[in-house]
Amino acid sequence: MKANVHGHDETRTRTGIKILLTSLSAIVAETSTFPIDLTKTRLQLHGESQPLSSSTRRPTNSFRVAAGIVRDQGVSGLYKGLSPAIIRHLFYTPIRIVGYENLRNLVSADGSLSLSSKALVGSISGAIAQFVASPADLVKVRMQSDGRLINKGLQPRYKGPFDAFNKIVAMEGLGGLWKGVLPNVQRAFLVNMGELACYDHAKRFVVNNQISDDNIYAHTLASIMSGLSATMLSCPADVVKTRMMNQAASKEGNVMYKSSYDCLVKTVKIEGLTALWKGFFPTWARLGPWQFFFWVSYEKFRQISGLSSF
Repeated sequence: MKANVHGHDETRTRTGIKILLTSLSAIVAETSTFPIDLTKTRLQLHGESQPLSSSTRRPTNSFRVAAGIVRDQGVSGLYKGLSPAIIRHLFYTPIRIVGYENLRNLVSADGSLSLSSKALVGSISGAIAQFVASPADLVKVRMQSDGRLINKGLQPRYKGPFDAFNKIVAMEGLGGLWKGVLPNVQRAFLVNMGELACYDHAKRFVVNNQISDDNIYAHTLASIMSGLSATMLSCPADVVKTRMMNQAASKEGNVMYKSSYDCLVKTVKIEGLTALWKGFFPTWARLGPWQFFFWVSYEKFRQISGLSSF
């Protein structure tokens, strides 16, 4: 009996350590790659609901967007919305990473699942994590898009993350914090299907086939492969999620998109099918480095803490 109690306490301790380590690793990764995420968000909102033939719609790319932000707001403008992004990851990342590992080990003690099983476990843990973290993600997107108002000489909607939380609840109700939650969860479902399953499977493939030991080289190769697959799967849902979360109801209660499906249809109809992959390069350019910083940090932290490799 005492052995069982001791075992449960040890398991809870290990889980607590993993939650702490995932949070620290996520902060490192998020801070290092946030300017790329901001660029991606602005690029996805560029030309919103403007026909391809519109004279006011100028072609752009991620480099022009980033240069424009630095020119108009300085280097600090590249970190607009960082605080809610970090708050989001304090919930999102531990739930999905620790949840994935626990579910994987529950199904198979040695973690030797098929790729399809890992994809299912990853998508479930990611969807649950994103639902919990959706309010912080909403605030992050709103604050990132506020930079466009500053560029036009207008006042931003929010002074900071807590001001944004308060104003959204006051104007749109508590449910307003979960605006766009469906495309948000859909994106997380797809991202983690590709990211977690591919990283786990790719790292084991590299190590088991003696391409590399379980070290930074294996982690880098696995993160690149998982970043590409996650981007391909999630980019359309990411565009819809960003636009749904960015829209705020007017005083009359009108919104541009009635649902995520309505947003999808209008985006394709007005801007073309390729608009669903807007921001693909900065998304991939961000997911790759984000996963590199995260996984290398997390695996190193686990090693220092005496935990086994992920």
